[in-house]
Amino acid sequence: MLSKLSFRGGPRRSAQHGVVLLVALVVLVAISVAGMAMMRSVDTATLVAGNLAFRQAATHAADKGVERALDVLRQKSGAADLNSDSEGYFSHLAVTDNPGENQSWQDFWHKELAANAYSVGKDQFDNDISFVIHRQCTADGAGSWHCVASPAVTKATGNSEEANEVQLHASSQVYYRITVRVQGPRRTESYVQTHVAM
Repeated sequence: MLSKLSFRGGPRRSAQHGVVLLVALVVLVAISVAGMAMMRSVDTATLVAGNLAFRQAATHAADKGVERALDVLRQKSGAADLNSDSEGYFSHLAVTDNPGENQSWQDFWHKELAANAYSVGKDQFDNDISFVIHRQCTADGAGSWHCVASPAVTKATGNSEEANEVQLHASSQVYYRITVRVQGPRRTESYVQTHVAM
């Protein structure tokens, strides 16, 4: 007679308490957190690069404002209308035409210049361009003695070193300060100033 063998008592396995599952879950959470941090850093880098691009575009857009301001100055000089204020143009520079102590150009523009600024309009990148021109004079009037101007070219006489020199003649030119404000997307704001002599 064959005896029945019992297979229930095969090799005994050690009891598992789920430690591997717990370690796997902790590693999964750590990898997820690292992945989210990497995504956020990439998003932040993209945002910073985008903001720099907007700032550069706003600064480059100021060139259009300077060109338009030069056109206004040429029209005024042709019409001999440099002594009267008009939209965006001031015939003299007062002490109050600069920001005060602890005042930013942004505050100064909005409080003092925005109402009289000349609006060029928006460019293809949605930058809103406007400017003001200040003639570098302390008072109104046609005389250039009130103005910051380039010296007329003259030559002293009686100097032995000036023998055989050609005397040059040039008229004095008055200086103008052009301040351009560009407001672009994402609250980008740029101020550019240039001085020209005409």
